[in-house]
Amino acid sequence: QVQLVESGGGLVQAGGSRRLSCAASGRTFRRYPMGWFRQAPGKEREFVAAISWGGGSTDYANSVKGRFTIYRDNAKNTVYLQMNSLKPEDTALFYCAAGERFGILARDYDYWSQGTQVTVSP
Repeated sequence: QVQLVESGGGLVQAGGSRRLSCAASGRTFRRYPMGWFRQAPGKEREFVAAISWGGGSTDYANSVKGRFTIYRDNAKNTVYLQMNSLKPEDTALFYCAAGERFGILARDYDYWSQGTQVTVSP
Protein backbone atom coordinates (compact mmCIF):
# COMPACT_ATOMS: atom_id res chain seq x y z
CA GLN A 1 0.00 0.00 0.00
CA VAL A 2 1.22 3.50 -0.88
CA GLN A 3 -0.19 6.71 0.54
CA LEU A 4 0.41 9.94 -1.33
CA VAL A 5 0.21 13.42 0.17
CA GLU A 6 0.51 16.49 -2.00
CA SER A 7 1.54 20.03 -1.25
CA GLY A 8 2.29 23.20 -3.14
CA GLY A 9 -1.01 24.14 -4.70
CA GLY A 10 -2.39 27.64 -4.58
CA LEU A 11 -3.05 30.80 -6.54
CA VAL A 12 -0.48 32.07 -9.02
CA GLN A 13 -0.53 34.73 -11.72
CA ALA A 14 -0.23 33.85 -15.37
CA GLY A 15 3.40 33.54 -16.36
CA GLY A 16 4.39 32.52 -12.87
CA SER A 17 5.78 29.30 -11.46
CA ARG A 18 4.73 26.76 -8.92
CA ARG A 19 6.20 23.52 -7.64
CA LEU A 20 4.02 20.66 -6.50
CA SER A 21 5.36 17.97 -4.21
CA CYS A 22 3.99 14.51 -3.59
CA ALA A 23 5.34 12.61 -0.62
CA ALA A 24 4.81 8.86 -0.49
CA SER A 25 4.72 6.55 2.45
CA GLY A 26 6.32 3.15 2.35
CA ARG A 27 9.77 1.88 1.57
CA THR A 28 8.68 0.60 -1.83
CA PHE A 29 8.23 4.09 -3.31
CA ARG A 30 11.31 3.70 -5.47
CA ARG A 31 9.72 0.73 -7.23
CA TYR A 32 6.87 2.72 -8.66
CA PRO A 33 6.60 4.85 -11.75
CA MET A 34 4.84 8.08 -10.80
CA GLY A 35 2.48 10.33 -12.65
CA TRP A 36 0.75 13.68 -12.41
CA PHE A 37 -2.77 14.19 -13.66
CA ARG A 38 -5.16 17.13 -13.50
CA GLN A 39 -8.85 17.76 -13.72
CA ALA A 40 -10.42 21.08 -14.58
CA PRO A 41 -14.05 21.87 -13.73
CA GLY A 42 -16.39 20.14 -16.15
CA LYS A 43 -13.59 18.21 -17.80
CA GLU A 44 -12.21 14.71 -17.53
CA ARG A 45 -9.03 13.91 -15.69
CA GLU A 46 -6.06 14.24 -18.03
CA PHE A 47 -2.47 13.13 -18.06
CA VAL A 48 0.18 15.74 -17.31
CA ALA A 49 3.51 13.99 -16.77
CA ALA A 50 5.06 10.67 -15.79
CA ILE A 51 8.44 9.46 -14.58
CA SER A 52 9.92 5.98 -14.42
CA TRP A 53 10.89 4.41 -11.11
CA GLY A 54 14.55 5.35 -11.55
CA GLY A 55 13.85 8.77 -13.02
CA GLY A 56 15.57 7.98 -16.30
CA SER A 57 12.46 8.24 -18.43
CA THR A 58 9.83 10.95 -18.48
CA ASP A 59 6.80 11.74 -20.58
CA TYR A 60 4.66 14.86 -20.87
CA ALA A 61 1.36 15.95 -22.30
CA ASN A 62 1.85 18.17 -25.32
CA SER A 63 0.07 21.01 -23.54
CA VAL A 64 2.76 21.22 -20.84
CA LYS A 65 5.85 20.12 -22.72
CA GLY A 66 8.63 22.66 -22.32
CA ARG A 67 6.91 24.33 -19.36
CA PHE A 68 6.55 21.56 -16.76
CA THR A 69 9.23 19.26 -15.39
CA ILE A 70 8.68 16.08 -13.40
CA TYR A 71 11.44 14.70 -11.24
CA ARG A 72 11.82 12.53 -8.17
CA ASP A 73 14.02 12.07 -5.14
CA ASN A 74 13.77 8.44 -4.08
CA ALA A 75 15.79 9.11 -0.94
CA LYS A 76 13.01 11.45 0.16
CA ASN A 77 10.16 9.36 -1.25
CA THR A 78 8.99 12.43 -3.12
CA VAL A 79 8.05 13.29 -6.67
CA TYR A 80 7.84 16.88 -7.88
CA LEU A 81 6.18 18.81 -10.65
CA GLN A 82 7.86 22.10 -11.47
CA MET A 83 5.44 24.27 -13.40
CA ASN A 84 6.71 27.36 -15.24
CA SER A 85 5.03 29.85 -17.56
CA LEU A 86 1.67 28.99 -16.11
CA LYS A 87 -1.46 29.83 -18.07
CA PRO A 88 -5.06 30.29 -16.93
CA GLU A 89 -5.93 27.07 -18.76
CA ASP A 90 -3.61 25.20 -16.38
CA THR A 91 -6.12 25.84 -13.59
CA ALA A 92 -7.15 22.45 -12.24
CA LEU A 93 -7.08 20.01 -9.39
CA PHE A 94 -3.74 18.24 -9.65
CA TYR A 95 -3.23 14.64 -8.55
CA CYS A 96 -0.13 12.52 -8.19
CA ALA A 97 -0.33 8.79 -8.69
CA ALA A 98 1.79 5.69 -8.29
CA GLY A 99 1.50 2.50 -10.27
CA GLU A 100 3.18 -0.60 -11.59
CA ARG A 101 3.32 0.73 -15.12
CA PHE A 102 4.99 3.77 -16.61
CA GLY A 103 2.11 5.14 -18.63
CA ILE A 104 -0.10 8.05 -19.57
CA LEU A 105 -3.44 6.50 -18.73
CA ALA A 106 -5.18 6.79 -15.39
CA ARG A 107 -5.68 3.03 -15.34
CA ASP A 108 -1.88 2.57 -15.31
CA TYR A 109 -1.87 3.86 -11.72
CA ASP A 110 -3.13 2.19 -8.58
CA TYR A 111 -2.64 4.79 -5.87
CA TRP A 112 -3.82 8.38 -5.93
CA SER A 113 -3.43 11.48 -3.84
CA GLN A 114 -6.33 13.61 -2.66
CA GLY A 115 -5.50 16.38 -5.10
CA THR A 116 -4.31 19.94 -4.73
CA GLN A 117 -5.83 22.97 -6.41
CA VAL A 118 -3.76 25.16 -8.68
CA THR A 119 -5.45 28.35 -9.85
CA VAL A 120 -3.80 30.58 -12.43
CA SER A 121 -5.19 34.10 -12.64
CA PRO A 122 -5.02 36.08 -15.90
